[in-house]
Amino acid sequence: MSAVWEEAVQQYEQQESSARVQNSMKIEREDHKLEKRLCREVGRAIVDFNMIEEGFPEHVLPDYLSKLGVPFHIENQDTYSIVKRVIPEGKTLCSLCSRLRRGILYRVAGELGCTKVALGHHRDDMLQTFFLNMFFAAKLKGMPPKLVSDDGKNVVIRPMAYVTEKDLTRWAQVREFPIIPCTLCGSQENLQRKQVGNMLREWEKKFPGRLENMFASLQNIVPSHLMDNKRHDFKAIKATGVADADGDKAFDPEEFREPTLPGLSVVGITSR
Repeated sequence: MSAVWEEAVQQYEQQESSARVQNSMKIEREDHKLEKRLCREVGRAIVDFNMIEEGFPEHVLPDYLSKLGVPFHIENQDTYSIVKRVIPEGKTLCSLCSRLRRGILYRVAGELGCTKVALGHHRDDMLQTFFLNMFFAAKLKGMPPKLVSDDGKNVVIRPMAYVTEKDLTRWAQVREFPIIPCTLCGSQENLQRKQVGNMLREWEKKFPGRLENMFASLQNIVPSHLMDNKRHDFKAIKATGVADADGDKAFDPEEFREPTLPGLSVVGITSR
């Protein structure tokens, strides 16, 4: 797990020794996946935790983090009542809830003097986002491991980009983390993200290695073989008479390769 984390951090230069990082803890089973690494990071980077609570036992995380000796900050904001008031009954709550939560994160980051916001999205989240944008927003757009926030004031990083959800689940079980479920998100059966997640899990069962190849493809884009005029100047294309290995071929052979996703997959975990 640590090796996979390091791969993403180093490849995308997500962390510098002078950076002050705000780690957002989402209310799900992977809440505590950052625990071990963050304990090490505290020695060379100031880490703050930001939690936006939605009706869960308020003492659990503060008690746990205090026991670990990790400095944290808790931000209490009532986003739930706003979302319930604005979103019609039966509609998904995620879009507005996400915008409200992210706005609070950026504000608190500024108040705490943070220059980076670390989010806990994992590999499966990033694949789901890619397909959601394709299916419902008509965009080839994913969830990058590093990006400037929309207010231009912070760099958003996702150190868990290469880690799979199943590995995080097993790690949480082995470490016996105090799990705090999000009943608001989990109770929405009509979530498109949940449906896309089911689709990906079904693919993984039927075609092992497919998710690894899909994720690797996000790092191996060929704009000249897509159709976006803003990313490739199709109008300027002219025959040169010079052979080009990347040019159009009369027949593209089927090239199936073994997954080469950077990072490691957890094969077995032994509890000490």
